[in-house]
Amino acid sequence: METVQVAITDTSYAAALRELLVRNGAFKVLLVDRPEPEREGVMVLDPEHLELLPFPVADPERIVMIARNDPQCLSRAWEAGVTSVVFDKDPLNTAVLAVMSARLRIHQPKRLEPSGTAAPRLGSGKGPGLPKIEEEPKRG
Repeated sequence: METVQVAITDTSYAAALRELLVRNGAFKVLLVDRPEPEREGVMVLDPEHLELLPFPVADPERIVMIARNDPQCLSRAWEAGVTSVVFDKDPLNTAVLAVMSARLRIHQPKRLEPSGTAAPRLGSGKGPGLPKIEEEPKRG
């Protein structure tokens, strides 16, 4: 069973999210005052609790942030590397889907770039950043 830490100041939102996740049956949900990054699993945080984590954030792909639609909050999440943000006005089922997605991400093997080489870049197309598409030879 996957552990999910929920550290959200809005206690009614946290309780409702916990109820949905527990009902799912695949999660052990812990409502915590302070996130514990050393504990495995997904962390559901609001911006105030994200600030409690040491920066740079280790494994930001396991964080689901519940945020206000505020550019400053979103900018901080971006800087931390958070890939899942759910707005606090979105339906709770959206947050549940984000938790499920984070769970899948943390179980995927990490892709490593070979040291000393840059990632391949797309280009040579007619516009900036467009890939060059090779035509197939004509048959016949």
